[in-house]
Amino acid sequence: MVRKAASNGADSQQGTTAATASPRTRKAVATAVPPEPTPTLEPVAPTLEPTVAAVVAPDVKTGPAKTSGVRGALTKRIPAPRRSRTSKPAPRIRNRSKGDGRHLNNMSEIRHFFRTDESPIFFVGASAFNLLGLDRWVRGFSYITYYDSWEGTHPRVFTPADKPYIEFQSGEEINNWLLTNHEVRAHIEHRTPAGVHPKIVMVFFNEETEHICQELGYELILPPAALRERLDSKMETTRIATSAGVDSVPNVMTTVDSWADVVKATKAAKLGTDLVIQTAYGDSGKTTYFVTSEEEFDAVAENLRGEEVKIMKRINNRPIAVEAVITHHGTIVGPCMTEITGHKALTPYRGGWAGNEMYPDVLAEKARHATTELVRKLGDRLAKEGYRGFFEVDVLLDTDTDEVYLGELNPRISGASAITNVTAGAYADVPLFVFHLLEYSGVEFTLDVDEINARWEELASEDEWSHMVIKHTDKTVEHIDAAPTTGLYVLDGQGRFVFAHRELDWHLVNNESEAFYLRIYGPGDYRWKGADLGILVTKGRLQGSHGGLTIHARHLIESIRSMYRATPLPDSEPVKWPAPAKGN
Repeated sequence: MVRKAASNGADSQQGTTAATASPRTRKAVATAVPPEPTPTLEPVAPTLEPTVAAVVAPDVKTGPAKTSGVRGALTKRIPAPRRSRTSKPAPRIRNRSKGDGRHLNNMSEIRHFFRTDESPIFFVGASAFNLLGLDRWVRGFSYITYYDSWEGTHPRVFTPADKPYIEFQSGEEINNWLLTNHEVRAHIEHRTPAGVHPKIVMVFFNEETEHICQELGYELILPPAALRERLDSKMETTRIATSAGVDSVPNVMTTVDSWADVVKATKAAKLGTDLVIQTAYGDSGKTTYFVTSEEEFDAVAENLRGEEVKIMKRINNRPIAVEAVITHHGTIVGPCMTEITGHKALTPYRGGWAGNEMYPDVLAEKARHATTELVRKLGDRLAKEGYRGFFEVDVLLDTDTDEVYLGELNPRISGASAITNVTAGAYADVPLFVFHLLEYSGVEFTLDVDEINARWEELASEDEWSHMVIKHTDKTVEHIDAAPTTGLYVLDGQGRFVFAHRELDWHLVNNESEAFYLRIYGPGDYRWKGADLGILVTKGRLQGSHGGLTIHARHLIESIRSMYRATPLPDSEPVKWPAPAKGN
């Protein structure tokens, strides 16, 4: 059975339609030196090389995730090695020290600092999805990925040329393999001035990652793996939130071996029998179970026995995703986004995360403010645990009472980051993740957190973005013969969704008739049930008021799927999924 790794973002963020949330999720090659600083402090759009820009339409041809997904990549076997189209290594950059006693006093100085500083920062992952486009603001930022979504045309994405047969089991394994790969090490060394420690960021990592970075002299600018592991537990998150005065959906945490145990525990907690049960770790709805009877419990009991579970009262809710950054000045909260979850046209998993939407009335003003305060209060409490930097929170809005509850904490970059970094707030100031880089920069700075949060809350009510992760939903295992090209797609005069031209990211998408497609699996790869095929980012809504996908969204999905050509594997055996990687 040939199987492959999924992308980094999709499953790095999860979501559910019941009283639960999700982790995140939920995925390259030519390198070039970032352009010299320009006088302007505004983001500068990267451009493609002339030969690439000349491409008018994809020549769909034959050829070859987060662990959770595209929000990170559960992985599968990797077929025969492929050669990347990586050009010769980029020349060394000039050595410029960060800090040197500098103090950044306002947003203008912060923008200027990152726009002109050349200190190397590498995002490492299965794909560049989560932080794609951040290089528009951060001069020294580039990407090291396992999958080449641009077929060698992105000047700041590097992919090793030789990838031997490996069966990865998690996004952490992919990242650790990349860090120790000789081509990657040479690439990082070549772009790092003598005496400088390159900075590394990623969605998924573990203690082995920390040891690798320490040995190689890399600075992993993320909270400690042991702390993230502890906070990743839904049980630990609930306990910490309760101590901070942050409410969760009515629940009980216990161990159960039978339906009788469930009834006993929920009766005492007055939760009823319409329930949602979660294990401590899991991704994209794969370890979230909806149970109303003994028969339904028995069907999933083997996944629940012998470990602590969280049993929640099922409520009518809308899941809201919010990202934030903890700095020593306080917690900066990003925009509120609703989640796209469980649609059969996108994912085979009930309650599985499949994207996000941000639009003006995603929440009423009162609920938006309550959500922002919930996330900020939780962030300030996490700071006492020693956590610094980026995290994501799934908040549940009870549609019957308008109360907001903590659904789940994801102590990492998430799939929602793709939208967070292109909001009006990001363009007015800097993308949210830049505050994470600032916290780990070693530079002294001053921030008025109250002012930023108030302004971003107002700006978020005027912006509109959506993205969705398109998975393979059939049970088949197939070899991909042709696939849509990464780039900008538009609706033509006849309403057909067609390829317009290659593009580096989605930042220039202007309206709902345009969309950026980031391909994860291409010709020569394999697709199976749950595999992340790619991510579509656009302006406008993708879900209707009825909760289902809009006609427009279904047209985009069907159009992308129609561009794939695949051959079923003969006599293929059923796919045996590896155990979920914690934090996916």
